[in-house]
Amino acid sequence: MVFILCLTLVGCSQSDNQSNSNTNISQSSNMDDGRDKGITLENLPEYPGEPFVALYNNVPDFDDKDKTTKSFETYSDLDSLGRCGVAYANIGKDLMPTEKRGDISSVKPSGWINKKYDTTLVDGGYIYNRCHLIGHQLAGEDANEKNLITGTRYFNVEGMLPFENMVCDYVKETNNHVLYRVTPIYDGDDLVAKGVQMEAYSVEDDGESVMFNVFVYNVQPGITIDYATGNSELSKDGETNSNQTSQQESNDNTEQNTQNNQSSSNSKVEIRGNSKSKIYHCPGQAAYDEMKDSPHLVIFHSEQDAINAGYRKAKR
Repeated sequence: MVFILCLTLVGCSQSDNQSNSNTNISQSSNMDDGRDKGITLENLPEYPGEPFVALYNNVPDFDDKDKTTKSFETYSDLDSLGRCGVAYANIGKDLMPTEKRGDISSVKPSGWINKKYDTTLVDGGYIYNRCHLIGHQLAGEDANEKNLITGTRYFNVEGMLPFENMVCDYVKETNNHVLYRVTPIYDGDDLVAKGVQMEAYSVEDDGESVMFNVFVYNVQPGITIDYATGNSELSKDGETNSNQTSQQESNDNTEQNTQNNQSSSNSKVEIRGNSKSKIYHCPGQAAYDEMKDSPHLVIFHSEQDAINAGYRKAKR
């Protein structure tokens, strides 16, 4: 079964970009391969109304020497502001927990100023969760302060969880390994991360089954966040968070996407995506015809539309 997604610990080795937890990590926002251009946080797009965007055509950047079948995990020390840095792992079945998650309430991540809102606006009421960088279901970490950041409910459930579930399902089903790295992205001395970069790569099949490189936005629609402190408040009418569009704009985007999908369904040429695996197929490729009757079928106008949604092209 293929598990590519759309729509991201002491190890065998640790590259330089994992050892410095105080650096604001630079990433690409335009889904190209310009890794050498020194893309900064400012190059990431404004929150587009979806929980994440794909980076570098959804291709991660792991060192070949880390592509091993030996499980490992490593976490960065907290920086001078008490912030988490890079968490890196090679997820194997032997890392996964055998018991339910323990209590993590003793950990107060940087920027932890929680606040309760109407449950129609925030699922569960409270805006913040203690968000694992490496999910508990992947490495069994409980109250590890090096692995917990302040993240919104939306960021945790709509943004990170689908990727974590995909990696977990793949490892459990195949007993293979997935290189997995999560990098919090901060603006200057802000205590709350603007989001995280999540990267993954299935080792035994060279990324055929699991491969992604995404930026997940730490936002909560309808709420304005002060990332410097962790304070939050209801968004004012007509105003947006620095990382948010208005709710109406988000609704408009959703409506437009629905119209695009309907229009694509009527097109003579279709790009067919699998919403579970996050792989897309072009006419003439293997499995293209079979995708027609898949319950996970998603139609795109073009390959670029699929890539922008975080999908990657089938290799066969």
